[in-house]
Amino acid sequence: MIDIKQLKYFATIVEEGQITKAARKLHIAQPPLSQQLKQLEETLGVTLLERNGKKLELTESGKILYHKAKQLLQQLDDAILEVRETNEGIKGILSIGCVKSCFFYLPETIKKFNKNFPDVKFHLREGDSFLISELLKQREIEIGIVRLPIDSNQYEIISLPSDPYVAVIPKQWKYHHHYIYMKEFTDIPLLLLHRISGKGQYELVINECRRHGFEPKIICECPDVTILLSLVSKGVGATIVPKSTVSIFRIPEITVLEIIDSSIQAEAAVIIEKNRYISKSSIHFLEILKTELSSK
Repeated sequence: MIDIKQLKYFATIVEEGQITKAARKLHIAQPPLSQQLKQLEETLGVTLLERNGKKLELTESGKILYHKAKQLLQQLDDAILEVRETNEGIKGILSIGCVKSCFFYLPETIKKFNKNFPDVKFHLREGDSFLISELLKQREIEIGIVRLPIDSNQYEIISLPSDPYVAVIPKQWKYHHHYIYMKEFTDIPLLLLHRISGKGQYELVINECRRHGFEPKIICECPDVTILLSLVSKGVGATIVPKSTVSIFRIPEITVLEIIDSSIQAEAAVIIEKNRYISKSSIHFLEILKTELSSK
C-alpha cells in the first residue's frame, strides 16, 4: 500500500536529484529514505530511478509517477489550506513573487492589507518574470506580479495598468531638455533589462530602436533593474525602463527623460496558477490591489 509520505519522499528525491540532498531537505537520515524508495519500487514492481553518475534520473515509469504524485500532493495541500481557512479565518503566510520593476504596485496594497488583516505575514520573493513564473509552478509563492508577455495558457492573468517607457541617463551628462527622441539613442551606450529566459522588455526596446532605423549599442543586459540604474548613476550608460520603476527606486545622480516619439508601453500582470485553491488572504489582497489601482 502506497502512502502520502512515500510519494512526498519520492518527489523530493526527484527534485533534489540525490538521496543525500533529499534526506537533508526532509530532515531525515539517508538509509531510511533509501529504504522508502526501495519499498515504493517493490510495491509497484517497477524501477523509478536509475543512477547516472552521482545523479538519479527518472525512468519512464518514474516520470509518470512523479507527475501524478505532484498533482496529488498539491491537491492535498489545497484541501488542507481550505479546511483550515474555513475554521481559522484570515491568518498565516501570504507568499508573493514580484519583478523589481513592478514593486510600484506593492507598498500601498501591503500597507492597507496589513491594517485589515494583521495576522497575515508576507513572504516576498523577487526575480525576473521567468523566475517568478517558476516559483509559482513550484508553489513557493501563491501570487506573481510580472512583466508581460508570459505564457497565458498556464496561468490566470489579471492585467495591470500599462506604463510608458522613459529614458534614464547619468546626471553628469548634463542633458538640457526634459525629453529625448529615439534617434538620439543611436550612439548612446545602452544598458537593458533582459530576462533569464524568454522574451520581454529587452526585445520590445530593441524592436523600437529598429523601427526608428538604427541598431542600438548595447553594452550591458541584466535582469535586475536596480543594478542597471546604479550603473547609469555612475555614468556607464543610459537605460530605457518603465516610468513607475524609476519612481519607486529613488537613485541619485540620474536624470529621467520622456521619450517623445515612442509609444511602447510596459505591460504588467498578476498571475495565479490555474486550478489551484486560492486562499482567502490572496483573494483579499487582490481586491485591495484592484481598489488601489482604480484610485490612481
